[in-house]
Amino acid sequence: MKRFAPTHWTVNFPRPMMASVVTAAPDALRVDAVFYGSGDLAGLIWEAEDKWSHPLLAYETARDFRSCVLRFRWRSGGLRRLDQTHGPTLTIEGRDASGAPRSWYVRLWNYASGDPEDAEIMLDFSALAGGFLLPAEADPVWAGDVDRMFISLAAPDYDAGSAPFAAGVEGWCELSGISCGGAGSVLAVGDAMLPEHGLSMATGYDDCFNQTPERIVASIHALGYRGDINHYVGMSHYFRLEALGGGFYVSLAGGVLNAPCAAWHADFARRARALGLGVIWSLSYELFDAHCWNDWKQRAENGDPALTGWSPPSTLLSPAHEGAMSYLRLVAGSFVSIALSAGLEIRFQVGEPWWWVMPGDGRICLYDDAARAALGGSPVSIPDVRGVLNGAQKDLLDRAGAVLAASTAALCAWVKGIAPGAVTHLLAYLPTVLDSLAPEAKRANLPLGWASPAFDVLQLEDYDWVTEGRERLTGRGVDLATERLGYPVGEQHYLSGFVLRPEDAAQWREIAGAADAAVKRGTAATFVWALPQVARDGFTCFRWHGEDDVQAFDDVAFPLGIGR
Repeated sequence: MKRFAPTHWTVNFPRPMMASVVTAAPDALRVDAVFYGSGDLAGLIWEAEDKWSHPLLAYETARDFRSCVLRFRWRSGGLRRLDQTHGPTLTIEGRDASGAPRSWYVRLWNYASGDPEDAEIMLDFSALAGGFLLPAEADPVWAGDVDRMFISLAAPDYDAGSAPFAAGVEGWCELSGISCGGAGSVLAVGDAMLPEHGLSMATGYDDCFNQTPERIVASIHALGYRGDINHYVGMSHYFRLEALGGGFYVSLAGGVLNAPCAAWHADFARRARALGLGVIWSLSYELFDAHCWNDWKQRAENGDPALTGWSPPSTLLSPAHEGAMSYLRLVAGSFVSIALSAGLEIRFQVGEPWWWVMPGDGRICLYDDAARAALGGSPVSIPDVRGVLNGAQKDLLDRAGAVLAASTAALCAWVKGIAPGAVTHLLAYLPTVLDSLAPEAKRANLPLGWASPAFDVLQLEDYDWVTEGRERLTGRGVDLATERLGYPVGEQHYLSGFVLRPEDAAQWREIAGAADAAVKRGTAATFVWALPQVARDGFTCFRWHGEDDVQAFDDVAFPLGIGR
């Protein structure tokens, strides 16, 4: 591949701003960004080492840029211009000729011809210099040992401060006609094309927002995954925000999805369809805690909000709060509309909806104001949902389950109102909803209101059991969920995975085994969760469809190069 190929640039930025990068043509890319404060700064990044691709698909690490010449046309709007201070600057991070760590700051305007928002730029890495004015402030770049480089993007009123803007400021830039010449312009790249193995892939926007959709979808296809992509739209990157009291909270001002997210997903949907892949759009009741309105949160009896173990944490939206549920319906509608525009068949998943149970002490979060009102005003106390409960406590869990089921039914009805032929999915996480220490919790978190035909497909996952080697619990959990909700195995999906930490990569053996077992029991579709971890650990799936016994062979050199 050519160095600086549009598919392999990434973006990064600090919270709460948002940005995305998509490929606009074989030689072009576009970045969309929204800035919420005067110090927000995004970077369009090229890394010398490919840190995001699966090892079979990664490009080689080549840190010497000196013989490369990069050319492109720059166009932008809503950003600081090329000729301004804090305008688009190329930061090069690496080491100087003596091996000492160094960074250089190359003002793009110094190498541009044209207008401040529409210019041709040429960067000869053997003759670059940092500094605002050349030659007065020239700081010669030694590009022989580069780690990464990035172009900085800022809003027109950027001042490196911390003042919030009255509203989000949207900007964009496009690099077109990208070409790289010189002896170092070509990189070796993995060109594997694995045979189709019958499994599908799951992924999530919160973990791949920084990459181009073309790169994501092409990776899934090249690694042998087919069918639908189970795509979690996430809990921390899709929303618009408004400033209030020193914080930022989800907002509908100007639309539902922020512009970078909408642009990314529109391209993602088109790329999936082009390769014959469908998309299951997964939306959960989880939201980034710092941006969630306080009255939307599930709460324990003492008022503690439901917080997950992520850092920083997410929270769980109350199924009883009409404002929170109305917001989710609008979010779902926005993603469904994107899929319709791309010509995809609509498949929608309600992902892991539940009443949160505090880890450790078993407090169930049924006591936010909206839930209290929906459950009778003064719901009975359940100090610990684990263990033996009395009749009144069980009745409360049943009523909470009914509230939860009503909220998911309303969400799916909204989707079908936009796309009448939509196929609806429910994803349940078995180790939580069928916790042996809390046998009555299923009344609230696997309610009978979800029984077939409330959804078209029941999706199950149980990665804690799988990675702990407790496959007996997997079989028991699937049987219990099937018995309780009545979805035959042919109307079920199974999600196998995931590995949280790279040092635990040996767990992929159990995950592959669980996926194979799901296929053998007749599950309609089996997904590996999830692409970022698959790429990180190099997990590679081969399923030989029963051909375990093979004949011996002679190890001889075959005369033809076998390709795809």
